[in-house]
Amino acid sequence: MKLSQLMRGVKAAINDGDIEVAGITCDSRRVAAGWVFVCIEGVAADGHSFAAAAAENGAAVVLAQRDVGVGMQILTECTRKAWAIMSANWFGNPAEKLKLIGVTGTNGKTSVTYMLKAIMEACGHKTGLIGTNQNLIGDRALPAGHTTPDPYDLQSLFALMHAEGCDTAIMEVSSHALDQHRVEGCLFEAGVFTNLTQDHLDYHGTMENYMKAKRRLFSQSKIAVINADDEWAQPITEGITCPVVTYAVKRNEADYVAKNVRPRPAGMDFELVGTGEIARVRLAMPGMFSVYNAMATAACALALGVSFEQTIEALKSVDGVKGRAEVVPTGRDFTVIIDYAHTPDALEKICKTIKTGCGGRLITLFGCGGERDIGKRPIMGEIASRLSDFVIVTSDNPRSEEASAIISDILKGIPERKTPYTVIENREEAIRWGIANAKAGDTLLLAGKGHETYQVLNSGRIHLDEREIVAEALKELPN
Repeated sequence: MKLSQLMRGVKAAINDGDIEVAGITCDSRRVAAGWVFVCIEGVAADGHSFAAAAAENGAAVVLAQRDVGVGMQILTECTRKAWAIMSANWFGNPAEKLKLIGVTGTNGKTSVTYMLKAIMEACGHKTGLIGTNQNLIGDRALPAGHTTPDPYDLQSLFALMHAEGCDTAIMEVSSHALDQHRVEGCLFEAGVFTNLTQDHLDYHGTMENYMKAKRRLFSQSKIAVINADDEWAQPITEGITCPVVTYAVKRNEADYVAKNVRPRPAGMDFELVGTGEIARVRLAMPGMFSVYNAMATAACALALGVSFEQTIEALKSVDGVKGRAEVVPTGRDFTVIIDYAHTPDALEKICKTIKTGCGGRLITLFGCGGERDIGKRPIMGEIASRLSDFVIVTSDNPRSEEASAIISDILKGIPERKTPYTVIENREEAIRWGIANAKAGDTLLLAGKGHETYQVLNSGRIHLDEREIVAEALKELPN
């Protein structure tokens, strides 16, 4: 590819656009002769520091935001934006050949993307999915690293989706990805906002900054689909120039409203009321949060032209998502539920949902991730103790932090409560203890890991699948 083709759309002065480019990377260790190296200012390291090494490895061009002292450099205002645009150009701009749908918000992104995929496929569209659990090309699963991949990996996924016949791609769009311009240049047919609650303040600093990062999605969307019940709905839509479609449970003025919401032991029933249309929806997923996820899905599908009948029928057929209020078979007289809840809002919602149908005690097992928002730790301790009958405080993904220090932060939110609790730092041991001490009618909630089958410790990543641990612990119980 010619350099001029690679740099199309990038704001930079190019002296020789006829240079033939052999490859592109933002990792200096991967540079080979004829490649372009893009200097990215990262959280842990600055790519500008490795420009000389890239040149020594044979880089034909170094793209930077400031003078890095090499002869073949090109300067641009934002290398992150440039990296996203160049990655798209490198793969032939595959996103332009797909109907893109983006979902952002603190909670609910994964469930909404899976539900949207089910609706689009019911309408005959071969659909790709990019998200936290996994990446999907039709039914073919590929592993996922970040919620929203690096621009190069993202564009390669789009290219693969197009090559395998997909005409639609639905993706989770994280606040980090928006702030770091990973989806720069992508035009979404619709952008969906689910909610905004405390999370990632270690990165964004304030809720206002967090909100502004989320709002960027709608400057790249043809339609904005917004949760009108969320307290951040007004600021998130401020300045949006595209049409806005709203959904709600509490606000009758929204375009689509859920009425007569009724919980069942294994799901939720409600009426979806739209402009001149109404239909009963029977969800196979419990909790009010599932109603909101379904409403986000329905509002988006209807805004994209899917018929009311097709939307309703597809919602009725959607099963649960792995790690989201997932009931683990036990064959015993107590229940085990695995949920990804790792924020205060998500933990409160899943605890309240379980309490409505729990015949015995709610035993909540959870921890908090290391190298993440410290402020939410005592908040989650307070929520768990307030809404549970017993709490097991353990580790999540401590990463480089000491698990005991994270647990100490959590316990700061518990002392004033009378709810009994225990601390078992090792998560596997904590789960086994929870299984061994569960009584008839109890529900044991394993919160925080969800779909993950690993744990990140100071020593590295280890295998940890909560479903396997539960199965092994159940075998050790007396008949």
